[in-house]
Amino acid sequence: MKALENILDEHDFGKAEKKAFPGFVAPMLATLTDDYFDDPEWIYERKLDGVRCLVLIEEGEISIYSRNEKELNNTYPELKEALQKGDHPDLILDGEIVAFKGNVTSFSKLQNRMQIKDPEKARERGVTVYLYLFDIIYYENYSLSELPLRQRKQILKKVIKWRDPLRYVPHRNEEGKAYREEACRKGWEGIIAKDANSTYVHSRSKKWLKFKCAKGQELVIGGFTEPEGERVGFGAMLVGFYKNGNLQYAGKVGTGYDDAFLEEWRENFDQIEQDSSPFEDFDDDDGGDNHWIKPKYVGEFGFTEWTGSNKLRHPRFLGMRYDKEPEDVIKEEP
Repeated sequence: MKALENILDEHDFGKAEKKAFPGFVAPMLATLTDDYFDDPEWIYERKLDGVRCLVLIEEGEISIYSRNEKELNNTYPELKEALQKGDHPDLILDGEIVAFKGNVTSFSKLQNRMQIKDPEKARERGVTVYLYLFDIIYYENYSLSELPLRQRKQILKKVIKWRDPLRYVPHRNEEGKAYREEACRKGWEGIIAKDANSTYVHSRSKKWLKFKCAKGQELVIGGFTEPEGERVGFGAMLVGFYKNGNLQYAGKVGTGYDDAFLEEWRENFDQIEQDSSPFEDFDDDDGGDNHWIKPKYVGEFGFTEWTGSNKLRHPRFLGMRYDKEPEDVIKEEP
């Protein structure tokens, strides 16, 4: 394996800090935006719909962690084995674990592996997973956090022995809007725009931005939650769709409202509150103070995909719909 000094020129090497292996570090997080743009100083990567992870390799020992520091070695044993075969030096890598449905990464399919803690049972599920790597934070006694992103990606590409299930996340330059449009046509979740000169920070940053593709669905509002903190009106809508004449629960939606809407619709909802849930299969285990209402209102919601249990992933409220009867609202599928 090449030494860092042989990978970087002297100018860039001066920005790498010699440092003891730090162990787990918080990952850098992207900020959602609807302001899509082109910029020659930014790069654009495919947004993968999976499980964010950090890979730590220290003295040959490999640990794969979720973003909240839960070890994932037993859930994805084939990824650990693939990393072991590389005989890598001490590294900290940033990436995403994914499963595919066709050519599209599928969070729903990955759920069949996510909660399994036994390596053999994980393999028996028959869900093929891949580890896509897009950044490197530490390399052989050096922290690379202060290097510009473009340089970190050059290092990453050179130091890993790329072979399935390990995959490098390529990028495009300059044309972010066109790439997002292409991503949406292909059914991807979207793209990530990154400032090519940005350092790696261990928090959410506007140097990384999410350009997401969204799906839409009309859903019946069957309840709401109490607001928390300084929020007014209500916290989230509880929504669903009809199947065989019964209202099926599709999840809660807590974003997309302004204060005026929250206050107005809390008054409307209070007028049609009822004691029991209108959902046939309400199975929410988040707790909280739920209120049930007569299912007479329909809203339009954006989201990224349906989960395997028919729940919305990353939903947001778009507006009320007055042109469709609640009983006519079903799950829309391609």
